[in-house]
Amino acid sequence: MAQVEKNCTVLFDTEKISSVQQEDIMRDLESPDVKLKQNALKQTILMLLSGEQLPRVLMSVIRYCINTEDHQLKKLLMIYWEVVPKYGPDKKLLPEMILVCNALRNDLTHPNEYIRGSMLRFLCKLREPEILEPLVPSVKANLEHRHSYVRRNAALAIYHIHHYAGQHLVPDAPEIVSRFIAEEVDMGCRRNAFLFLCNEAETLALEFLEANMEDLAKFGDGFALLVLDLTRRVCRADPNLKARFVSCLFGMMSSPSPGVAYEAAWTLVSLTTAPTAVRAAASTFAGLVSSQGDNNVKLIILERLNALKKNHAKVVQEVLMDILRALNSPNLEICEKTLEVAMDLVTPRNILEVVTLLKKEVVRTQETDMDKAAEYRKVLIRSIHQCATRFPDVAEGVVHVLMEFLDTDGALDVVLFVRAIVEQYEDLRPGLLRKLMDSLGLIASPSVLSVALWIIGQYARSADEVAEAFECITEATGDAPFDDSAAPAAAAEAAEAEAEAGAAAGPVTSTRTRVLADGTYATESVVTEAAVPAAALAAPGDAFLRRQLIAGEPFLAACVAASLTKLVLRALELHGDAAPQVKGMQVKALLILCGVALVNPAAEGAAAA
Repeated sequence: MAQVEKNCTVLFDTEKISSVQQEDIMRDLESPDVKLKQNALKQTILMLLSGEQLPRVLMSVIRYCINTEDHQLKKLLMIYWEVVPKYGPDKKLLPEMILVCNALRNDLTHPNEYIRGSMLRFLCKLREPEILEPLVPSVKANLEHRHSYVRRNAALAIYHIHHYAGQHLVPDAPEIVSRFIAEEVDMGCRRNAFLFLCNEAETLALEFLEANMEDLAKFGDGFALLVLDLTRRVCRADPNLKARFVSCLFGMMSSPSPGVAYEAAWTLVSLTTAPTAVRAAASTFAGLVSSQGDNNVKLIILERLNALKKNHAKVVQEVLMDILRALNSPNLEICEKTLEVAMDLVTPRNILEVVTLLKKEVVRTQETDMDKAAEYRKVLIRSIHQCATRFPDVAEGVVHVLMEFLDTDGALDVVLFVRAIVEQYEDLRPGLLRKLMDSLGLIASPSVLSVALWIIGQYARSADEVAEAFECITEATGDAPFDDSAAPAAAAEAAEAEAEAGAAAGPVTSTRTRVLADGTYATESVVTEAAVPAAALAAPGDAFLRRQLIAGEPFLAACVAASLTKLVLRALELHGDAAPQVKGMQVKALLILCGVALVNPAAEGAAAA
């Protein structure tokens, strides 16, 4: 006989088991107390799994446990039969296994259907032909049992015996199962029988499928998934058979089961590239991604759509708005993946619908309490930027809406978007510059303010724009100097308040222990005065730009200087150096530049103090 390879069908943690002698286990097995038998059998199973050899225990189990009616003990016995060595050193079946076979046969004919079904399920784990061969008639007889639980497991047992233990044990299994599935009405039994036909008798499976094509919807989800697996396997082997399954796949895509619909759509696309089939699959995927609640499922479906659009972009474009319904998900990763898929599908035909939806989503991030609303808003702004760059017609309708968000977390993306639009579309510059100058006082981010100042200084070209831009910037900066003497009256009024604040803060005393040269310990106290931050020198009503200049923000100060210089030079080109308004601009700009140049040393001195 060929050597039987050992297989493991059960796994337990055996690290903390205690060492027990065989005699102790045998004594507990011989006890009439069922609890002792259960504990002894558990200990035996764990020791066998850890590599111990307990040859004398087998006979005690057969004598004192095999005929029990206790269900818990029967379950433990099934695990024991799985792990116990069944062959001797000579590679022959142990004689004791004959008694075991008899006990297994008794359970297969037990009046309790649960015991029968459990034993049939247990037989699916055995791989020893010598043990299974005498049990085959009882397994076949259970195919006609009145209870569906028994019939279901009997069909599964025949499949495993035929597939793993050897076809010679059940040579007539295909014919038996074919008759069984034709008469069976239970969905679970029919599914297990069809599993056998798909793997062991493919021709009979195709015949049954062709004869019952109209009733597949009544056979359940498990049966439908087997049909899809069979379809892929058969069509991969013989592509000429695709036409036989296309109508079936179209029907399965409308299944109420999401798993069946998804697998049917994927199978259909893998079999054919016809536009009708791709359109139906894309529509199914789009419906699933918006209806499923599990985020992992959504990501898997979006990956399928992303792969589908690479070869069938024009077809997938038709369901773009259905795909974008997934933006209703509160999960940021889902929204990002949805936009990643959707942006490549935007065309002149659907750009207006897409941009309208994205604008609504941007507004929704501000009106509702969403998790990670700022991050989501940034993603939306980048997507709108991408759409406006590709389709200039929508830029004007989008940019004014986005400029309402210059004072929010996504302001940097907005102002960068405005910069790109102003550079690319000259006819939109006047309106955008005026809107940007009106919003300059609302911006509360140095990086955003720097970009806004650069845009104003770079693209204000006409005389009116230059004058308005210069007035807007100087109003935001205020008059020089930008230090504690910036507003003498305000400083005098606030002197007492600052003194009180300093007294309240008071000196800070810190104590530490030091080791002296002679090895003794000494306590050292250090008194430091609280420094007043440079930003505190600003008056409460000052604009954000002025407060930043007083705080000594160097990059922002450089942007202010560059923008004012550009505006003054442009005014010189437009009006000449003799115009009174130009001279006034020159004087005012020089005063602000001198104040900007002096503010950094003042800030450094305050910090050093």
